Amino acid sequence: MTGIEELLSSRIRDVADYPEPGVMFKDITPLLADPAAFGALTGALADIAVRTGATKIVGLEARGFILGAPVAVHAGLGFIPVRKAGKLPGATLSQAYDLEYGSAEIEVHAEDLSAGDRVLVVDDVLATGGTAEASLQLIRRAGAQVAGVAVLMELGFLGGRGRLEPALDGAPLEALLTI
Repeated sequence: MTGIEELLSSRIRDVADYPEPGVMFKDITPLLADPAAFGALTGALADIAVRTGATKIVGLEARGFILGAPVAVHAGLGFIPVRKAGKLPGATLSQAYDLEYGSAEIEVHAEDLSAGDRVLVVDDVLATGGTAEASLQLIRRAGAQVAGVAVLMELGFLGGRGRLEPALDGAPLEALLTI
């Protein structure tokens, strides 16, 4: 484990049986409360943005906003929120996707992305990959290119990487921690 992996891991708290029995929730609020750890996380994700040639950062609601906005500032890029359906005013593009039990829909402002953009998706966790996959579809429908996906942690046992790789179409998926 590298120094940054140790620092980040040490600030993520396990919460048993949340939000339901049998689930071990990974709580990142202690990491966010520690300026050194939060700064290291932001810097590492900004390095990925620069390395992938991103011109904009997309953050997925809600923790992707907390991580994506400072990454965009650190890397000198624009930030675009991808929200749950019905939360953005004005013209939007929407994308429905399947969840384990049901479906959901996300939206982005149609005018925030254009053909010249290379977009890095930033989020806290890659779990099953459904939301990230839908965001890649939105980015492409807006005419922009996908620069990749960068997450704090990947829950490898849920298979999100396998689901997401076809949608990435060769763009990188980088997780700072794999659990």
